[in-house]
Amino acid sequence: MSAAQPSRRRDAAATREAILAAAVVEFTEYGYAGAGVRQIAERAGVSAMMINRYFGSKQGLFAEAVDRSFGPPTVVGTERHGLTRTMARALAENTAHGTEHLDPFLLTLRSASDPEAADIVRQGIEAHVGARLAGLIGGSEAELRAQLGLALTAGTWLLRAVVGTRALAGVDNDRLAELLAAMLEPVTEEAVTEEPVTEEAARPGRPAPGSGAAAQ
Repeated sequence: MSAAQPSRRRDAAATREAILAAAVVEFTEYGYAGAGVRQIAERAGVSAMMINRYFGSKQGLFAEAVDRSFGPPTVVGTERHGLTRTMARALAENTAHGTEHLDPFLLTLRSASDPEAADIVRQGIEAHVGARLAGLIGGSEAELRAQLGLALTAGTWLLRAVVGTRALAGVDNDRLAELLAAMLEPVTEEAVTEEPVTEEAARPGRPAPGSGAAAQ
């Protein structure tokens, strides 16, 4: 193997990474329809032909940009303990005035209306933040409850950080985090496991635990 081959591999990896990083920025700023292949290539410092060489098409590049954008934790962390309050605090702080916008949400907002991009965005949400939150929640209907939590997250981000409705834009982060935690709790709490019925409790004539007779 010649010394030039490892160098070419490194150059190829660097080129691919430059294109992908440029694509994340362009798709986030302009959406799928508004981001042009030439503009992405120009930002990356390569020719437009290189995008087809490394990613096959604009659609293929967008799919990888979505994976890159949704992969790292932003609002939904990786720990089950304190999940609800951690999410609420992160959402409040990341949507406050003067903070950087959350790239995954901007990418979604600016691309989801395009039919070609919508399915890719959906897959990215479900495969990354949706799957991560569902895994942390666990129990019955974890996927459904996770997506309800994400709906609250996305709606709060949209109204507070993008639209800037007065009440949300002006509320203190601590108070907002408190309210968000209370709203997230029903969908992020672990599923309640029913206690097994013991032999003694199952005897005829004995009131079931929690029944009116047992409570008297």
